[in-house]
Order: sequence, then C-alpha cells, then structure tokens
Amino acid sequence: MIDVTAVFDIGKTNKKFFLFDKDFKEVYKEYISFDEIEDEDGHPTENLSELQKWLKGVFENILNASEYNIKAINFSTYGASFVHLDENGEALTPLYNYTKPLDEGIVKSFIEKYGPKEDFLKKTGCFDLSLLNSGLQLYWLKHSKPEIFKKIKYSLHLPQYLSYIFTGIPLSEYTSIGCHTALWDYTKKDYHPWVYKEELHKILPPIVSTETSINMNYNGKRIKIGVGIHDSSSALLPYVRSIKKKFVLVSTGTWSISLNPFTEKPISENGESINYMRINGKPVKATRLFLGNEYKIQVKKLDEKFGVKDNYHRSVKFDYDIYTKINKDFKNRFKWEGFSTADMPTETSIPQETYEEAYHQLMTELVLLQIKSIKDVIGDDAIKRLYVDGGFSDNDLYIKLLSHHFRDKKLRTTDSSLGSALGAAISISDTKLNSKFLRKNYALKKHVPFIIK
Repeated sequence: MIDVTAVFDIGKTNKKFFLFDKDFKEVYKEYISFDEIEDEDGHPTENLSELQKWLKGVFENILNASEYNIKAINFSTYGASFVHLDENGEALTPLYNYTKPLDEGIVKSFIEKYGPKEDFLKKTGCFDLSLLNSGLQLYWLKHSKPEIFKKIKYSLHLPQYLSYIFTGIPLSEYTSIGCHTALWDYTKKDYHPWVYKEELHKILPPIVSTETSINMNYNGKRIKIGVGIHDSSSALLPYVRSIKKKFVLVSTGTWSISLNPFTEKPISENGESINYMRINGKPVKATRLFLGNEYKIQVKKLDEKFGVKDNYHRSVKFDYDIYTKINKDFKNRFKWEGFSTADMPTETSIPQETYEEAYHQLMTELVLLQIKSIKDVIGDDAIKRLYVDGGFSDNDLYIKLLSHHFRDKKLRTTDSSLGSALGAAISISDTKLNSKFLRKNYALKKHVPFIIK
C-alpha cells in the first residue's frame, strides 16, 4: 500500500479529488461537475448537498481501496463563500454565490456606518464592496434576513466547512479570512472594528493556523484532517516554501493575478490592489486583470475577421519583424470589453492585413496592461524574480514580450494544473521543500529576453 495525502480541490466549475505520494507526485485523480441550483432569488449557486454527498462517497471508496493508505486529507476551495450552520450543524441558507448582486441600500448603510469607503477598502485590502467580500454577506443577512441570522450558530468559510464535514469541529483560518472578505483589518492584524460592533465575532469560530490538522479515527485508521485553505493562497504556497529569494508570482487564467508575498506595504496607495493572506497570517499584495477573459473575446473576433479556425491563435509564434513594425508608430487599436482603460480607442480598428500581425498587436496591448499590473504589485520592493503559471505560461508572445519588458528580472514559467491542490497537501505536511521542487514537480523553465537588433 502507498502512503498518500488526499486533497479535495473544489472550483466553481470542476470538483477534483487527488492523491499525492510522499514526494507530492499525483498517483490518482477524479473529477466531477454538478449543475448549479438556484437560491431563493433565482440566482445560480453551488449544489451543497450534492457536493457533500460526493465528498463522503469518494472518501469512503478510497478508504476501502486496497492500494492506498490515507495518512492525511485537506481541502482547497474558492473563497468569498460562507456556509451558515444552525445549532444542529445543518446549513441554514444556500451557499450564496459571490456573483449575486448586493442590494445598493445595504452597501449605502454599511458605508454610512463604517466608511469612508476608500479608507475602509485600503485597510481591509478589498477592491470594491459586494458579495465578493464575504463579510458583507454577514452584514446583509443580519439586516435583510434577521430571522435567519438569529439562528446562525457558526458561519464557516467554504474550505473550513469541508473540513467540518469530516471532523465536526468549527474553525476559522487565516487564508480564508484574509482574501478580500472585508473582515480583516491589515493595519491592526485583527478583525476590523466593524466585525465586533456588529457582534459577528460571536458566530466566527476560533482562528487557527492553516497548518493545523486534527487526528481522527476513521474505520480504525488514524487520519490527519486539515482545516482547509483558500485556493489562491494554496497555489502560492509551493513557491514560498521552495524559493528562498523574493519573487512575484503571476498566476494567469480568466483572471491574471499578480501576487507579491514579500511586500512591506500591503496597503496600496492607489487602491487598485487587493490582499490575500499567507498561511502564517502575513499579507500578500495582489493586483488582478481580467486578461484571459479579454483575450478570449478579442481572439474570437480576430478568428472571424480573418476566417481562421478557433485554435489557430495557439500556433502563432513571436516574430521580431512584426513586433518592430507595430512599435514604429505604436497606437492602441483595441476597445476592451471586460474593462476600460484611459488610452483605449472608442472603437476597435485593425489596419493589419494578416492574422499574425493583428495578433501581435493584440498581445502587445494586453502585455502592456499586464506589465502595469506587475509593476503596481512590486511597488518599491526589490524583486528580481518573476514566475508565471497558468494558461499564458505557454503563450509564446506573452512570455517573449514579458521577458523583453522585464529585462532586469529573471523570468521563469511553471506548469502545474495541480497548483492549489498541491499547496493544500504541502500545508499539512512536515516535509521541507528544496529549490529542486519546482523543477521536478512543476516543469520549471527559464526564459531569456530576445536580442534587440
């Protein structure tokens, strides 16, 4: 039997289960996705009972499997989500989706009590006030659904709720509290005063370190059960544990999130950044850009304009001559759809005659936005290393242009679809990671800037 650590990695779309051996190599995986259900207002939300049923079923099967010996289990999930439990440990409400619109009256009354808004956002490391801040969900429940709020014994962040399913012990931990919840005051290193004034601390369980585990007996087996971890903090953990020098991680996908775990100034002066938290409670300054979403929209338009197949963009490689031509009289050509910038035109205009040229124009403009996002997160910190993972790590133009613009930094790409799951496994292990870990487990690649002719 192989000794393994089990991890449930729960995303909004895909629910995954992994087993890792002692060297953190994946030895087993299982995926599932559920149709969303609707809350009482008809807004789509997670099917909590189906999720719970699946978790228990998968775990029972693995416990009975003759080839694996489960030593530990942990949970990584998306943030900004609470499960509210009554005195019997039953969920009182649906798992409200953080995309659900929040009543403007609630936001207004909150700002009147605890504003000014800019000051509040800076102290709590938030970008806006919405249900993306799970603390606002508690305020909304208290003032809009008081009869339900009165019945809440504990409100658990989603990673800790999954742990609770297996242990029956309600807990809170730093990475879930610290991810743009509006609950944590980064200047005081404690819950923000509003949490105490609204008496929310009474329903928030005791805070423990993310590395905490609880020893439980399952069918006569001793198993270490972790308290769960927020997925963005989890994805950062293998880097923090294995790299000794300061770095910024650019985690790309639908959102491109730049994470600076070494900042001395987590509170952004320009209000454009958000905060996450490391497992030891230290702040991580982060900036975000809706990069993958915009890329998808604009590439689809280019495909239609030039009559090429859907995946043609994947084959386009960086061409120095095209790039030089675009930069000779550089002009922003694309009108963005998922966000707006000061220098974008009112309409998209593509004078280029080939797909390759238009694609180079698009990537040049997108990478300029990415550079600003990375510079904002670095601030005044002396950081010489950049790591890029996720969808854009194998985009030739993105990487070439990024390494060109950051010629003074060492750029590395990593390839791990396991990021947050691996972080969850590492957080409850006593294993020390060395500098070879990323090379062995993450296909680490070095990149050098192209030669300027």
